[in-house]
Amino acid sequence: METDDAGRLRPRERIIKTARELFRRHGMRGIGVDAIAEQAGTNKMTLYRHFGSKDDLIVACLRDVAAENDQIWIDLETAYPGDPLAQLHAWLRVGAECAVGDSRGCDMANAAVELAEADHPARHVIEEFKTAHRNRLAKLCRDAGIVKADLLADSLWLLLEGARVSGQSVGATGPGAHLISIGEAMIAAFARRTPPERKAPKRAAVSA
Repeated sequence: METDDAGRLRPRERIIKTARELFRRHGMRGIGVDAIAEQAGTNKMTLYRHFGSKDDLIVACLRDVAAENDQIWIDLETAYPGDPLAQLHAWLRVGAECAVGDSRGCDMANAAVELAEADHPARHVIEEFKTAHRNRLAKLCRDAGIVKADLLADSLWLLLEGARVSGQSVGATGPGAHLISIGEAMIAAFARRTPPERKAPKRAAVSA
């Protein structure tokens, strides 16, 4: 987020940061722009100068969430350069930290539940983010040499999504506590699979 010369967050970034905190605490429907502006140390006029509507602010907050998640992928590549299998295992550990350590769940998934209208501008951001994240996971599985990469990616994706919901309902000691061990077993099972051997084509008889 951008800061001014004194290192303080600029009004736009301060509003986004505050809105994200309040949305997580009260829900997107449960907090108004007046409360967000006041908590951010500004006023409604300034808020509307940066964001034309509350929906525009919600979209900006979700794009901020997406940018943070993009950084996770960059960090994985930096930590394990040229080792996609190690990156895959690290992705699982990072996912477990989010699922078990954050009782509020996934910001994108929570927004999808609250903003049920098909034409809400945030729906596109949510779908775009979730699809891109899943596709990056599938690519990572392919790069790691997994034969059924898409199937493993979908399995791990559903495991993580389910663990985050489980954490919201029964807490960190519920089934989500076993996320890493389940995920590791899934990766190991898929990694052991090799493509079926292809029979060598029969050679045509050569006439003398």
